Amino acid sequence: MIRVTRLNGERFALNPDLVERVEGHPDTVVFLVDGTKYLVTETVDDVLVEIREYRASILATAYEMDRGTYRTPTRTTEDDGRSSVVPFPAREER
Repeated sequence: MIRVTRLNGERFALNPDLVERVEGHPDTVVFLVDGTKYLVTETVDDVLVEIREYRASILATAYEMDRGTYRTPTRTTEDDGRSSVVPFPAREER
């Protein structure tokens, strides 16, 4: 899930797999595949970066699980609202 902000300041999580498109006119509008639209304060580029980081973290976790090196991430008590991405190491030849 990615976190975005409504125009009234309310933060919520959005499933990036359901995003069909993101447009800026001048407000950023996120369109979902079911036709739902959300106006958000983030820029189009910010939303795309969040989606890219989310997907990269999924791939990195899958890679770590495949290698047997996956450790459950620890969370602090305060969430700063930023995404964290696990580095994606180069794949070794088997």
